[in-house]
Amino acid sequence: MVFSPYNSAVSLTLFTSPRFADHLTPPGHPERVERFEVMQVVAAEFRKRGGPVDEPRRVTNEELLRIHDADYVTSIKEIAGRAVALDPDTFSSPGTYDAVTLAAGAAVTAVDHVLDEGNGARACALVRPPGHHAERHKAMGFCFFNSIAIAAAHARARGLARVAIVDYDVHHGNGTQWSFYDDPSVLFVSSHQYPYYPGTGAAGDTGTGAGVGFTVNLPYAAGATDADYELGYTKVAFPIVRQFRPELILISAGFDAHMNDPLAGMRLTAPYFGHLTAAIAAVADECCGGRLVAITEGGYDLTALAESLRATIRALEGDTKAFTAPTGVAPRGEATISTVLPHLTDRWKL
Repeated sequence: MVFSPYNSAVSLTLFTSPRFADHLTPPGHPERVERFEVMQVVAAEFRKRGGPVDEPRRVTNEELLRIHDADYVTSIKEIAGRAVALDPDTFSSPGTYDAVTLAAGAAVTAVDHVLDEGNGARACALVRPPGHHAERHKAMGFCFFNSIAIAAAHARARGLARVAIVDYDVHHGNGTQWSFYDDPSVLFVSSHQYPYYPGTGAAGDTGTGAGVGFTVNLPYAAGATDADYELGYTKVAFPIVRQFRPELILISAGFDAHMNDPLAGMRLTAPYFGHLTAAIAAVADECCGGRLVAITEGGYDLTALAESLRATIRALEGDTKAFTAPTGVAPRGEATISTVLPHLTDRWKL
């Protein structure tokens, strides 16, 4: 185990593969190969300062079938070696199947690493394409297999009773939500621009059946700032995660809520992604021996992606002194809280 230079109780391993560059999209598509080139640069910086960067394994068919329908898995296998438009946003290339099976595999590999290493272990899977929009039976929103949902199901299959997912990508993780909508063993927390693509994630979407209350949506109006997000997380999300007492926390680490991202209208800064990740890590330290896995999702301005990813990795390494909580007025945060609280107080103490 390699320990962090910032916090001797923390060890971080990155999982990635050069094969993620083999997924190609049409000219002008925002989910372009240059995004992975940014990830490679950041991984090289981490390696240079002594951090381990490991190759993941591929996801297995059994692991895929915990989240996706068999017919759908077969249909994605059949695009191997082909360029296909699966929907208006989601395109394959000859190398896509290898990339998506490695992306889901990296998420599972990261979970195995953290569970096998024990307390203090953290992992980050630097992958593309993203996954959180992929539903049980369809690809959408640049996503093919839902890597973080597959990772959560894998953790449950390994015997964990409670897994929490925190998704701070600017788009709602519809595929992840529906994967566990009736399942009280997986807490799903999502902050996102609303209304916006994919149209899900309303405050009243809290689960069904035994899962009521275990889906927590923080829908923010466009223009939300660091202070707005901070209010929602400190007043709603983190108290719920603490009461849930997860044995593992997973992060859908999307950086498209950054103020410079071309696909959304939020105003987060790169340092705030570090602060938010550090705050999630602190909750993991309280609840589950620090066991934490981050998996990359969106983020389409290359400079913003690089800066946000650097801040996030620094936070995962345990550098808590690098980030401060934002201050200032938070009208959108206050509006979000007033919208969501009536839907959650029957289940949680808030």
